[in-house]
Amino acid sequence: MIPSARLSGSRRRWFGAVAVVAVAGALTACSEENKYVPPPPPKVTVTTPLAHPVTRYLELTGNTASINTVDLVARVEGFLMAIDYKDGTVKKKGDQLFLIQQDTYQANLDQAKASLASAEAQLTNATAEYQRQSTLGKQDFSSQAVVDKALAAKQQAEASVDAAKADIEVATINLGYTKVLAPFDGIVTRHLADVGQLVGHSEPTKLATIVQMDPIYSYFSLSENQVLRIKQTLAERGRTIEQVKDVEIDIGLQNEEGEYPHKGHLDYVSPEVDPSTGTLLVRAIFDNKNLSLLPGLFVRVRIPVQKIPDALLVDDTAIGDSQQGRYVLVVDKDNTVQQKVVTTGQQVGDLRVVESGLTVDDRIVIGGIQLATPGSKVDPQMQAPPTMPADATSQTPTTGAAKPSDAAPAEAKPAEAKPSDSTPADSAPAKSAP
Repeated sequence: MIPSARLSGSRRRWFGAVAVVAVAGALTACSEENKYVPPPPPKVTVTTPLAHPVTRYLELTGNTASINTVDLVARVEGFLMAIDYKDGTVKKKGDQLFLIQQDTYQANLDQAKASLASAEAQLTNATAEYQRQSTLGKQDFSSQAVVDKALAAKQQAEASVDAAKADIEVATINLGYTKVLAPFDGIVTRHLADVGQLVGHSEPTKLATIVQMDPIYSYFSLSENQVLRIKQTLAERGRTIEQVKDVEIDIGLQNEEGEYPHKGHLDYVSPEVDPSTGTLLVRAIFDNKNLSLLPGLFVRVRIPVQKIPDALLVDDTAIGDSQQGRYVLVVDKDNTVQQKVVTTGQQVGDLRVVESGLTVDDRIVIGGIQLATPGSKVDPQMQAPPTMPADATSQTPTTGAAKPSDAAPAEAKPAEAKPSDSTPADSAPAKSAP
């Protein structure tokens, strides 16, 4: 019985060893199957900046104003007989707008003409009498006193004729004042007096206002710092403000976001800075044949400052903002994402001008930006550079317009323009005309 027990114990030890080896082998195989494999780097879309000529602009705000605004007044007293226009219509220069009672002034004119006829008859008689007395005086048949008296009567008759002619002119003018005419082409406002109302009593009565709409002004202001920089640059180039009055000016309305469809040119620069606001008043003039611009509208003003021959443009959506400023994500030669702080300029369509911080060879992340973390590896997918928007022609001078290089007051790297804080001055008060 003892040898059998020993054999049984030996067999148990052998089976235990086999079990240990099997478990160890199983654990080794499991370890090899669960080995960590890093995921592939995320794919992002990259492109290089677009190098393209761009005109740099000074962007301001302003207001439109009519080139002429005149109050139509009754300069003679009488009852208003007729209103010869419809409120708010366009009238041509010389069109009759109002008619005031004429009978009194026509009678005054007829009376003045009659007085002239009487004075001319007296002059004829006085001239004949003087000639007779002068002849008799030469023959010693008339004294010198009689001749002098006849001469005085003749001269008095001549003066009476001149006075009668002047009375006719005054009566004619007063009769003309009974017709209120349009002094220029424009839109006439609603009438302020009704037919049958007494007007012109003791003082001129305002009947309506006429506003000239074509062409139209736009007033805007330059800050004192902008004025000083411009004058300094012009002085360095041997030019004056008077020599840049042909500069093309573009304006856009509030509903024309991002567009400046109205083209004009610089018309007036104030000779002095307003000390209360620290601004210089500037005026531009624009064609307005379709009457799309109204006086008093708020407008965005754009002035060409500099032509940049090789500006770098990137997709505006690729630019981010942080506490350090605006930035873009770029992929270096090792496919590692880096963050570059940039200085941005104006927007051209969907693109944004980058003034500093980028090179033409930088690969900018434009797609999958949320997967690109600075310092991480990515799989860049190259895309062709962006193209210039179809309306980019508005960013460069048109044929016949002032060249930015000639009109621009700045050279290589002008300071970034900022809109003026002040509002343009009000247009001049309305003038009065018959």
